[in-house]
Amino acid sequence: MEQQKNVFGDKLEVCSYEPMTGFYRDGTCNTEQRDLGSHTVCVQVTEDFLNYSKSKGNDLSAPVPEFDFPGLVSGDRWCVCALRWLEAYKEGAAPKVVLLSTNQKVLDIIPLNVLKSVALDLA
Repeated sequence: MEQQKNVFGDKLEVCSYEPMTGFYRDGTCNTEQRDLGSHTVCVQVTEDFLNYSKSKGNDLSAPVPEFDFPGLVSGDRWCVCALRWLEAYKEGAAPKVVLLSTNQKVLDIIPLNVLKSVALDLA
């Protein structure tokens, strides 16, 4: 797979190895055509976001061993679906974003200024 880039056009950095995240479970928010949910936004999950996602039918706190998914707790970093993050953002429940670990493909869905407004890694 070719080296994918972050929202700044630089090397896509690791989002999380523990828990192991990403569409490929490689620690990064790499993506490709089969990733229909576009798991491209690296976030630090919050209880609000976990509850929000559960209310939308996706319980991210419940383990799913057959998909190598441990279940998340507040504070974990995870590659989430771009559209779900944007939906949560519009409803005030979006978690903070790690821009250096967020795939530039997300810019097709979410404007950079929106991501920057909730970035963990901007000084």
